[in-house]
Parts: sequence; structure tokens; C-alpha cells
Amino acid sequence: MNSIPNRKTILIVEDDQNIQEALRYSLEKEKYDLILANDGNQALELAECHNPDLVILDIMLPGSDGLSVCQTLRAKNDVPIIMLTAKSEEIDKVLGLELGANDYITKPFSMRELIARVKVQLRYSNSREIDFSKDKSAILESGNLVIDTYSYTAKLNNKELNLRPREFNLLTFFMQNKGKALSRHKILEALWGQDYIGDTRTIDVHTRWLRQKLESNPSKPLRIVTVRGIGYRFDG
Repeated sequence: MNSIPNRKTILIVEDDQNIQEALRYSLEKEKYDLILANDGNQALELAECHNPDLVILDIMLPGSDGLSVCQTLRAKNDVPIIMLTAKSEEIDKVLGLELGANDYITKPFSMRELIARVKVQLRYSNSREIDFSKDKSAILESGNLVIDTYSYTAKLNNKELNLRPREFNLLTFFMQNKGKALSRHKILEALWGQDYIGDTRTIDVHTRWLRQKLESNPSKPLRIVTVRGIGYRFDG
């Protein structure tokens, strides 16, 4: 595959040839470059070689299943992942989000809806473009936690935190709104955009990841607290 400069590359991981072909046809019409994989092991090899801009990943795959692939991909980078599943059970959707998927869609699905979700994820995949420092101090401090939005670093007890881009942006947003109760929809609108159509539980997943890195006891958080019926509040 020879990519055209500035075109986005999507890795499709789907063992059902009819679905794979339908995805290929529809996404090529949208001018995306495509890489096709039939199983989990092949998907990981292709992702390593081609560094795609987005991954469409079926859960039920031969070899390594989609959840394992998702977990492996997420451990390496922040590539947007949309999971496809024939299952409607809530646990499968939640587990996919827990492992780092950005969105999911249940089969059978509308190709128009999937393309809309692809466009949204690609639009916000480069979350470093969000300018948090505009009209605000580049340095945000809360006790032993310090964020520098210019150098894109976060330190706890003078030790740099290894935050993914969206974790960094979420923490920055929390710290800029210290003491305020923030709804999930407000957070999504600020960080993912007004036209985000994914699951609001992605906020819960990212918040839990932050708590694991910030809190002495993540199960009893003191910095990022849950506001029942609303969302979250950063108390510092």
C-alpha cells in the first residue's frame, strides 16, 4: 500500500470477509488508506509496521482476540480504536473501554454511523492540539502535583508522570476547574468536541487511569472525587 501524503490510514481487523469488504469499500470512498488484517496476530504485526491513524477492531477473532489486541495496542500508543462486536452484553462494551478502546459499535451497524464515528475519532485523535494554556497560566499547581502545559509535563512529588495525551488533557481540565462539579457531558464537550458520539463512560475509564497514577488509594480518591449523579470534581 502506497499512502498518499496527508491521508489517514486505517487498519481494519475483521475475519468476516463480507464485513471486511464492506468496510473497505465504504472507507475507500471516503478517501482513507486501508490496511486489512484477518486475525489478531496479523493485526499487531501490521500495526507495528504501518503505525495506522485509527484501528477498527473486531472482538471475535482467530488467534489473539480483539480485547487482547486492544490491550497490546494501547500499551504502546494512543491510536484511536473502534471496536466491533456482535455481542450486545454490557460487560463486553465496558471491558473494551476498560482496555483502552475509544469507541465501540455493535453488529449489525449502519455504515454511515461507523464512518461518522471514524471521522470523530480522527478529528480528536491528536489531542495535543488543544490549547489549554491560552489565557491561562502554563503552570498549574496543586500541592505536590504540578503541570506545565507548555512543556506538556506533569509531575507528582517531583517525579514525572507517564500520562497519555488524553489523560494529560483531562487532568489539566480538572485542575483548571478545581472545586467545580463537572458533568461527563461537559468534560466530553471540552476535550472531545461537541459532536463526539461515543460513550460517556470513556470519561470514567480515563478518570480511573488518572486515579491509579495520582491517588495513594485509588479506591478512595482524595484528589478526583465522584459527584454522585453529576460526574467528577478535582479537590487537589
